[in-house]
Amino acid sequence: MISAEPFVSGKYLIDGNWVDAKDKTTVINPANINEVVGHVALCSEQDVQNAIESSERAYHSWKRTPLEERAECMRAAAEELKKIIEENVSLYVRENGKVLVEAKKDLLRCVDIMLQGADEIFEWSKAESLQGPQKVIVRKRPRGVAAIIMPWNSPLILTFKRVVPAILTGNTVVVKPATNCPLALMAFLHVVESHFPPGVINVVTGSGAMIGDVLCTDPRVRTVAFVGSTETGKDIIRKSASTVKKIYMELGGNDPAIILDDAILDEKAITRLRMGILKAAGQVCSAIKRIYVHESRYEEVVGKLTKEFQHIYVGNGIQPDSMMGPLNNKNQFDYVTGLIQHAKDSGANVKTVGIKLDPDTWDQGYFMLPSIVTGVNQQSEIVRAEQFGPVIPILPFKTIEEVVEMANDTEYGLRASVWTENEDLAILLADQLDAGAVFHNNHTIFQDLHLDFPGAKESGLSRETRHCGMEYFSDSYGFAN
Repeated sequence: MISAEPFVSGKYLIDGNWVDAKDKTTVINPANINEVVGHVALCSEQDVQNAIESSERAYHSWKRTPLEERAECMRAAAEELKKIIEENVSLYVRENGKVLVEAKKDLLRCVDIMLQGADEIFEWSKAESLQGPQKVIVRKRPRGVAAIIMPWNSPLILTFKRVVPAILTGNTVVVKPATNCPLALMAFLHVVESHFPPGVINVVTGSGAMIGDVLCTDPRVRTVAFVGSTETGKDIIRKSASTVKKIYMELGGNDPAIILDDAILDEKAITRLRMGILKAAGQVCSAIKRIYVHESRYEEVVGKLTKEFQHIYVGNGIQPDSMMGPLNNKNQFDYVTGLIQHAKDSGANVKTVGIKLDPDTWDQGYFMLPSIVTGVNQQSEIVRAEQFGPVIPILPFKTIEEVVEMANDTEYGLRASVWTENEDLAILLADQLDAGAVFHNNHTIFQDLHLDFPGAKESGLSRETRHCGMEYFSDSYGFAN
């Protein structure tokens, strides 16, 4: 039985009030495109202006709120969120497509982000003394209104990693969720915003182009945090330049995994490889998107990974046996399908394997079995593109110099991984790879939520943090004596 639409369906949030929009569009279940999960408000330009005004008004008092009070508001909100995780897991699966295990981890991680942020704010806020010809004290302060523009693939974690440090450091926010997958995020924000003064958190939904234009050009918005495609990121940078905003961006990726000749490829290693490729059906910015294998291990890797993929059950994420859900939307499904077809037409060998959990309803959703692509080269489209789907090209290499050149031969630089038993060699390669972070014998995320390392080149802006991202939403200033 399909549950009733959530409270936030078709609404937007301004100044503490959830407004039922006149104009709406539907949010559908990617595992069953005939199912309407809820509705999303189509905000007007005036609605966005009102959200900015609300944020600006709230900022002047919120920035003066003591740290202890901010942290206590965050902790109280986190404790309440814990109570509604179970009831929102299925909502998230139905609008996003992730399997239950992955969806629940996302929701739990939001609570962790809040609690760690509430602890970290005190360490972050400490003044720093610089010794030199004169005594200089470095202090930190918030910037003002922050626009948080988020994608559909992992909307809860990515939004909370920005909203939490923004408001803890004294800013206010206007959040723009993705139209394809806003409901679980907004259900969480509904709980969180109730623990803060009206206007600290505002939420607008609808046209990304229009809302983005307003947020990026309004001088009252002092920071823009965006996660999404590199092309959209470039457009945001151009539009934000007129008012010299601070920009925090996590953009596209084409992550390489480099497997050296001494790598241990036991069952656990192959499982880690598979998870690095197929988590969220490959719809992860920092997923493995191309594998380079030393020629002496090439056939072994192709064989073992193919065998691993053969046991993947693909189906509706709400089913406990499902190991991989559908792609989130038709545009992404058509794009990945087109990439695979073009690879076939170009002479590549595409091996599609896996198990359809429910063949009778397969065509009712954006389901896709995982594919391994061989017989391609560095210039092949499927190697150079950010596939964002359950498909992985595998290429052989001969020398370290060759594979470093191939791995770096991209405009992206988000993540990379090196698979070898020689840690010194892994570090040597990491120093040569154009990536914001390099993992050894794994391709995953940072378990410590204090840490974050945005991408290099066209994969992002702003550098590493040890304070849950708080510096992205603040400025440092010096007091000289």
